[in-house]
Amino acid sequence: MNTVQPLPTSRREFLKSTGRIAAASALAGVALPQVHAAGNETIQVALVGCGGRGGGAAQQALSVKNGPTKLVALADVFPDRLNGTFNSLKQRFASQVDVPKDRQFVGFDAYKQAMDCLKPGDIAIFATPPAFRWVHFTYAIAKGLNVFMEKPVTVDGPATRRMLKLAEEATAKNLKVGVGLMSRHSRALGELAKRVQDGEIGEILLMRGYRMHGPGGFTMPVRAGANELLYQVQRFHSFLWASGGIFSDYYIHIIDHLCWIKNAWPVKAQALGGRHYRQTRNGQTYVDQNLDVYAAEYTFADGSKFYFDGRCMAGCHDNFSSALHGSKGMAIGSRSGDCGPPSSIFKSQNPQRADLLWESKIPADERDPYQNEWNDLVDAIRNDKPYNEARRGAEASLVTSMGRMAAHTGQEVTFEDILNSDHEFAPDVDKLTADSPAPLVADATGKYPVPEPGIKTKREY
Repeated sequence: MNTVQPLPTSRREFLKSTGRIAAASALAGVALPQVHAAGNETIQVALVGCGGRGGGAAQQALSVKNGPTKLVALADVFPDRLNGTFNSLKQRFASQVDVPKDRQFVGFDAYKQAMDCLKPGDIAIFATPPAFRWVHFTYAIAKGLNVFMEKPVTVDGPATRRMLKLAEEATAKNLKVGVGLMSRHSRALGELAKRVQDGEIGEILLMRGYRMHGPGGFTMPVRAGANELLYQVQRFHSFLWASGGIFSDYYIHIIDHLCWIKNAWPVKAQALGGRHYRQTRNGQTYVDQNLDVYAAEYTFADGSKFYFDGRCMAGCHDNFSSALHGSKGMAIGSRSGDCGPPSSIFKSQNPQRADLLWESKIPADERDPYQNEWNDLVDAIRNDKPYNEARRGAEASLVTSMGRMAAHTGQEVTFEDILNSDHEFAPDVDKLTADSPAPLVADATGKYPVPEPGIKTKREY
């Protein structure tokens, strides 16, 4: 088991400590040379995790406006996913995809082989389930690689503490690290954050976030004779050890961008949740660990509230948006989706056209936040700018887990509670092989442990 070293145990000490890490990045930039600073060398890219997110990240990496970039290695535990992503990228970016069979790696140790194809200063993309994030990040830092990692970057307290120490190591090595919280690279949300922090809606009193849509993260019992570990990895949304479940994986974007706009992390959370429809229409029972409704109340140090509602049910009212209410008016963050523009500010508490004070207008070439985050990362590499989003990614992941833990235990959970929690969902994830038992074990009926609020109060299952 990889030992988790103690970190500051209070939110104030935590933020003070991690603030010092960010400040150190400027000094780190002086000490170490940047391989691609000249701007005319090809940056090589290795993709670890070839599912939909990985393929999307690789596409953006190959589309940066401050190239050239080239994909040189692929890694996954599923050959079909690797082949599908390779064929798709090769068809679209023929001259930039140089991944012969001997640089296509399959298995739980494939991440090492893929990163071994890179040289210091190149980029490793991590788009596997987040349980593996710290394992892959550790190897990248040792290799001197810049990193782009998908969110969330952690799913529990022990992994968060480990990730924060790795963020510090990356800064000390002057490595550039991007995290797939693309809302932070939405130019509309960026301008809204500045306006709100400048006081345009007054003191923030309340924030609201919603992600309510059809079923997601549900799964059927594993088939007899199937590899249960691979079954859980493939259906990672269904299992807390692999992804933090739908709460962490689905809700982190809106939680992150509203906290960014407020410029604060909440100090505690309480939450509700329930499992309503747990069977298919033909009577088969879903065996995942998710609840299908969540309602979380986050509280900030100044007493203001942030309410988040999540639902995965067919036939119900859908809402996927964010809003802020202040003493002088209100603002719309995302109109539809994780960061759907335009963002806007109103002089009243009603988002009606007659009260509109400002609406974002973004140039066409900066409207895609997914591409923006890659352009920003590569610009930092080319021009040797301090750039490490790992700490913020860990903080956002931790705050999201705080709300999830509150719902799953039925308790009020503080920032310190989740940061210092000793429940690590998959402590030996770095030792997994294809023959390993799965981190989560089903009972004799094929059902996995689920949250029991009020019964299991210190752990989520």
